[in-house]
Amino acid sequence: MEKIKYYVEKNVFGVCSYLGERFGISSNIIRMYFIYTSFITAASPVLLYLILAFWLNIKKYINPKRKSTWEL
Repeated sequence: MEKIKYYVEKNVFGVCSYLGERFGISSNIIRMYFIYTSFITAASPVLLYLILAFWLNIKKYINPKRKSTWEL
């Protein structure tokens, strides 16, 4: 089950795991928040999720981790 979870999280933007690591909260709690609030508020968290996924993807290209001058 962990392999499937890791695969899905790695290939489906990784927003919940990023937020979980950033705020020190379990990514499962964040996923449940998105699911429950999506049902309650007619999918507005889905839009938030997609915006965050876009932002995280752009962030990788704008601010790439720099290699030191000694690494090739």
